[in-house]
Amino acid sequence: MADLLIELFSEEIPARMQKKASADLQKMVTDGLVGAGLTYAGAAAFATPRRLALSVEGLTAESKAVREERKGPSVSAPDKAIEGFMRSTGLTKDQLEVRDDKKGQVYFAVIEKPGRKAAEIIAEVLEKTIRTFPWPKSMRWGEGSLKWVRPLHTILCILTDEAGAEVVPLEVDGIVSGNTTRGHRFMAPEVFSVTSFEDYEAKLKRAKVVLRAEEREELIWQDATNQAFAQGLEVVEDRGLLSEVANLVEWPVVLMGTIADDFLDMPPEVLQTSMKDHQKFFSLRNHKTNRIERFITVANVETPDNGSTILAGNQKVLFARLSDAKFFWENDLRVAKAGMDEWVEGLKSVTFHNKLCSQADRVERIVALAREIAPIVGADPEEAAQAARVAKADLQSEMIYEFPELQGLMGRYYGQAAGLSDAVAAVAEEHYAPLGPSDDVPTAPLSVTVALADKLDTLTGFWAIDEKPTGSKDPFALRRAALGVIRLLLANDISLPLRELLKSEIAYRFGYAEYGPIVDMYKQYAAAAKSAGLDFIYDDLSDRLEANEELVQSGIVEQSRAAVPGATSSLLSFFHDRLKVFLKDQGIRHDIIDACIAMPGNDDLTLLVKRAKALSETLATDDGENLLQGFKRANNILTQAEEKDGVAYEYGADIKFAEHDSEKALFAALDSADAKIAPAMKAEDFTTAMGAMAALRGPIDAFFTNVQVNADNDIVRRNRLNLLSRIRTICLSVADLTRIEG
Repeated sequence: MADLLIELFSEEIPARMQKKASADLQKMVTDGLVGAGLTYAGAAAFATPRRLALSVEGLTAESKAVREERKGPSVSAPDKAIEGFMRSTGLTKDQLEVRDDKKGQVYFAVIEKPGRKAAEIIAEVLEKTIRTFPWPKSMRWGEGSLKWVRPLHTILCILTDEAGAEVVPLEVDGIVSGNTTRGHRFMAPEVFSVTSFEDYEAKLKRAKVVLRAEEREELIWQDATNQAFAQGLEVVEDRGLLSEVANLVEWPVVLMGTIADDFLDMPPEVLQTSMKDHQKFFSLRNHKTNRIERFITVANVETPDNGSTILAGNQKVLFARLSDAKFFWENDLRVAKAGMDEWVEGLKSVTFHNKLCSQADRVERIVALAREIAPIVGADPEEAAQAARVAKADLQSEMIYEFPELQGLMGRYYGQAAGLSDAVAAVAEEHYAPLGPSDDVPTAPLSVTVALADKLDTLTGFWAIDEKPTGSKDPFALRRAALGVIRLLLANDISLPLRELLKSEIAYRFGYAEYGPIVDMYKQYAAAAKSAGLDFIYDDLSDRLEANEELVQSGIVEQSRAAVPGATSSLLSFFHDRLKVFLKDQGIRHDIIDACIAMPGNDDLTLLVKRAKALSETLATDDGENLLQGFKRANNILTQAEEKDGVAYEYGADIKFAEHDSEKALFAALDSADAKIAPAMKAEDFTTAMGAMAALRGPIDAFFTNVQVNADNDIVRRNRLNLLSRIRTICLSVADLTRIEG
């Protein structure tokens, strides 16, 4: 057994590429080694800005000899078939064997592959890996043909066993493999040799290179938090930034800098975002005031002045960046204090989608929808309309133009500056949520109202223009919007029947009710253009007016009207599919959800989930599981009898024809269950209804044990079949148990 060490040393690899590149190196090399017949005990890959490294432990010294027999075509097969078989095996015709088979004589190829030394296989696999490495972007340099993310300088490739270390001979585009590497670019640039992975990692650390990314992260975090604590501050945690910064340096040196007093009163999120995006700085927060007061930067070199020069340069650049941010902030505040009307008006020039509308049109639809939803959620309709009207106003602000990721958050600040209530201002930030599965769900009634209106408008709009998600493609994040609606409804226990709401919204998007107003609008604009002498605008509007009148007369309005129900059903099915995925993570099976979706009222997702959870809990009990088997037995017997007799046994069973005590007991149990289930379902008390249904388990079991349904007496038989019909009716009133598997 031997250990393999590979290092590919180059110019700086972009931080975002390093993690995947190290994983790709490990997979490509180990897959290649195994495919060539070698085995290994373990492997680990590493990355720094200037190197990719791979350590493979317990590698076999050589591959085993392989003997493979492959059956080919018949000896009477066409020449082309035989030639193809020979090409696939690499043998000539005289090397093939002829053997007897069930259908005659056929060719057999016996392929023997001798074992190969590990070094030979490694060289072959590594060269292929280097030449076909899947960098997102790569480059050529000099006169060679090799492509790499940045110029590749050296290849270290050694095999180490009890006898010592040997270089695996390899050459790629003039780069010859060896056993040497370099340390830090500035602090230890000298070449040194290594004999094993342990020797390699230790010498790198002495040469000011920390090989493991997780170790660099830990060093940065510990040093940053210690320096912050000494100043009475705390580091704003950002694991993504920590990972990125750790991949920008080989020897992390943590430095703390100050922020000019001019900027300390800006929103902390602006400071944090500006420093993170432009400078890759960590923010230090005063937990008493919540202000960002200092920053942490990570250098890649130790300096005689302990980083003073580096900090001075960083602070100079930071001052310029924050000056821009402060300028945007102060300009935006002036507009906000004037009521944000300028921004709301400006949304008219922003296209949401070329087949739908402008952002201003969309805002007006969200306003109307928010008014409709508000009473259901428990919000004031006029307050909801006010919140919806300004919720997206910050999209026109200078700050959001510079930092789009702050949309909504800055809207809350601007809303407060405009004198809006805290609840209305908060809607600007919270109506986007939840964006992901781990995001918090808004609970304030106004925020929930506008969030629902926003997401439902998005979904109905794109459904109306037939822009639905397909496969893995979802460019408009419609799956996320649907899941957001589901989580908003469930988290806030909102009963909102969606069918009619979706239908009216989709109909609105189809626009069949809007052609009249559109025609009137064009007429007004055309008249104004003509009176102003703007003939080219008048001609354009006239063409549009004529086209709209033709649309109305051509019957497209009726076609759109006919398409609404199908689009509505499709969108509701989309919600159900998202709900299945959501509930699956909570342990509720898809067939249970299907059994509940098949029931009336399936457009109220909150009630649908309550029904599914109650059914899931019931079927998890012995009574529920056995009741399901009893129901299926009753349903099967009844279905077969109805098909055979050509009648439906739905006329009601009469207890006077009951002959057995178990039969009479079932009558009584069904009466009792019916008396409990009907009012419970009306009150949407699914737990009580499911419990009453599960209580039928004993009487049904006793009935099938003691009673023969298909009795010789036709009257008794029909009565018993009608009794089974009662079982089916009562059980199906709770959920469609025919859809439950098993």
